[in-house]
Amino acid sequence: MGPYTCFSASAGEGGRDGLERSHEARLAEATGLARAIELEIVAQQRIPIAQIRPATFLGKGHASRLATLIEALTISLVVMDCALSPVQQRNLEKALASKVIDRTGLILEIFGRRARTREGALQVELAHLAYQKSRLVRSWTHLERQRGGFGFLGGPGETQIEADRRQIGERMIHIERELENVKRTRGLHRKSRRAVPYPIVALVGYTNAGKSTLFNKLTEADVFAADQLFATLDPTLRKVVLPHGSRIILSDTVGFLAGLPTMLIKAFRATLEEVLEADLILHVRDLAHEDAEAQQEDVGKVLAALGIDPVSDSRYMEVWNKCDLLDQEQYAATNQRCQRQSSQGQPVLVSALTGEGMDTLGSAIEARLASGRSIFTIVLDPADGAGLNWLYENSEILTKTMGADGRISVQVRLMPERVEFFHRRFKAAVSRSFSVPEGRTQADAEPRRGVA
Repeated sequence: MGPYTCFSASAGEGGRDGLERSHEARLAEATGLARAIELEIVAQQRIPIAQIRPATFLGKGHASRLATLIEALTISLVVMDCALSPVQQRNLEKALASKVIDRTGLILEIFGRRARTREGALQVELAHLAYQKSRLVRSWTHLERQRGGFGFLGGPGETQIEADRRQIGERMIHIERELENVKRTRGLHRKSRRAVPYPIVALVGYTNAGKSTLFNKLTEADVFAADQLFATLDPTLRKVVLPHGSRIILSDTVGFLAGLPTMLIKAFRATLEEVLEADLILHVRDLAHEDAEAQQEDVGKVLAALGIDPVSDSRYMEVWNKCDLLDQEQYAATNQRCQRQSSQGQPVLVSALTGEGMDTLGSAIEARLASGRSIFTIVLDPADGAGLNWLYENSEILTKTMGADGRISVQVRLMPERVEFFHRRFKAAVSRSFSVPEGRTQADAEPRRGVA
């Protein structure tokens, strides 16, 4: 695309719902979204609006001044940081003599360019089609032409707009069927992962909060990470060994955004179901951002749309990232805020870029995952290879030692649903067990002798 100008239009009510963002931050986010697809910005403005006009969103005066600016700078694309109705978009394009897209259209364009997998491409196309279908409101004259019916009694026939809408609907049905197959495949993958005794930890957060950088730091992987909005879209999973030897599967998911279109949440639900199935949800927050609190609220809304309540869900845990960007006074105040919160809901202050706080984060993840899980020590006969194989497939092996008599002592950690079957399988071999209380690590827990 050629050069364009980006506008952040805010209504007189104070902008989006929830915590009010600064005008500068909203304009910076809008231009950041535009730069994410390498569009050239030649001008940007904030336009105060006392009343939204149903026909053009902007008043005649604002529209006239913008038209003059657009003509003088030879601008080919205008981005409005708001939601435009199809009629408003069409009328603005006529008034400004330039292509106009709104916030939803820009986000869809970014997603379309960033999707890499077949699933991601299908999800983006479905959202695109839902958006385009709502735009078919006779924006172009060719859509008003009719195709005649058969015979003398065929009637006036089908208008072009109806034909286009029908074709879009048929394509959407086809994509939804393909995504249902993807959903079933993902379900099978999740089922196979549940058979592996490693808990799933999902990273969520506002776009550009540092999720992919944190993912790379914890997994030593090379997932694409950049200082730009929506650097990655497709979910990635890797195995991670935590400081005390526990193993987890870490999942990096698509970033959230204020005003994320409902159609995108619906289209990406198959991907976001990774979050629903997670044993622990890490909300990565950019504490150095001026709108950190508003971003937290935006992520909370998307999680609520998925059926996850950050307040009551015991799987939810916050990671306060980018502490390296805080000055000494801000760092001290932020650290005090962390310490004042309860141990169960206490955030972890980290820098994914420098690695500060990574060991603390690993220990906190272990403590949260260990809560409510039982740890057993059993002694196996050296000939019981089938029993040892069962432990590797159905439990998390913490330690394994061999005695002088050749017998094998194994310490394992089990999820609650596997404890009963474990007792039936190894009732004679269990020597001791204990559970890890809420908010404590395995090393803090006291063993409990005598197992029924």
